[in-house]
Amino acid sequence: MKNIISIQSHVVFGHAGNSSAVFPLQRMGFEVWPIHTVQFSNHTQYAEGWTGQAFSAAHISQLIDGIAAIDQLKNCDALISGYQGSAEQCRATFDAAIRLKQANPQALYICDPVMGDPQKGCIVADGVSEALCQKLLPLADVIVPNQFELSQFVEMDIETLDDAIEACQHALAKGPKLVLVKHLHCLSEQQFSMMLASQKGCFLVQRPHLDFAKAPVGVGDLITATFSGGLLQGLTPVAAFEHCHNAVYGVLQTTQQSQQWELQTVAAQQQFITPSSNYRAQQLSQLSSII
Repeated sequence: MKNIISIQSHVVFGHAGNSSAVFPLQRMGFEVWPIHTVQFSNHTQYAEGWTGQAFSAAHISQLIDGIAAIDQLKNCDALISGYQGSAEQCRATFDAAIRLKQANPQALYICDPVMGDPQKGCIVADGVSEALCQKLLPLADVIVPNQFELSQFVEMDIETLDDAIEACQHALAKGPKLVLVKHLHCLSEQQFSMMLASQKGCFLVQRPHLDFAKAPVGVGDLITATFSGGLLQGLTPVAAFEHCHNAVYGVLQTTQQSQQWELQTVAAQQQFITPSSNYRAQQLSQLSSII
């Protein structure tokens, strides 16, 4: 059984950050060692507010120290990082990834660079975006940005498919081996688009948009977790990409059918094993008929 450290936010109620990522990975057969950057009562999109606290960067380092002290870092197969509450937390996460690589050179570092988006505005503290772009993203084996986060990393606007391809190529040149763009919103208002890029080429998968009274939170965390799980199961990047896309779509369908905006991750858990949809990724040379 493979083991994964997951450093990201956590909510007591609902599913965002680690509470969106841990259970799906467990359902896929992994041991998950969660480290919380913050712990809130609920996610921050509630108009009523939330309670809880952010943890210090030292909290992350101390927990990594403890895992190292019992000689378990060498048995960890991947580190996933998501929401970082401060630039100092970014540095602690960077150090954790370095220590993991030293203990197990085969381990993967997967970075979900949570920065925000143009609609919601920046939702991270001062210095976090810079630390992500300068430290964490270049170190990662796999990055899972949305369109806005990718544009920040490569310092270019993304408005077309050609822009997205170029941006992914720039990102790959900075260090990562795989880029999964978890939402490429510039391509279509009717279709939800995701892109995967590696040195072997670019792939696109699309499915219908689902309408919600309020947009679900934690979808990006779920995408990162399920894609990471597929890679660690030994799937090819494209197969892991397709599985991730279809599993997350199944969770969203269940959430919509339940008339909820909190992800119905537990109710839809079979999606992580056998997704009910079978949308296939297509190489970009084959896309003229669907773009």
